[in-house]
Amino acid sequence: MFYLYILKSTKDDNLYIGSTNDLRRRLSEHSNGKVRSTKSRVPFELRYYESFFKEIDARKREFSLKKDGKALGQLKRRISESLK
Repeated sequence: MFYLYILKSTKDDNLYIGSTNDLRRRLSEHSNGKVRSTKSRVPFELRYYESFFKEIDARKREFSLKKDGKALGQLKRRISESLK
C-alpha cells in the first residue's frame, strides 16, 4: 500500500503533505527531525491519510493537494474538525 498523509506541526500549527509506502516509519522520521524540510517544525501529529494500491495514485494525489488550492481547500472543509 501507498499513502498520502497530512501532518500538523504542534509547534506552529502548519500542515505538511506527503506520500510514502510506510506511514509509521515516515511519521517517525518527521517527528524525530530526520526530514530536512520539516525538522524545524517538530513534533508532528498525523491528522489525515488516504491509502492507494499504486504508488502513482498516491503521488498524483499529493501533487494535486500541493499544487491545486481548490483541491486542498475542499479537503480542509471536508475534514475541518480533524485539522483543529
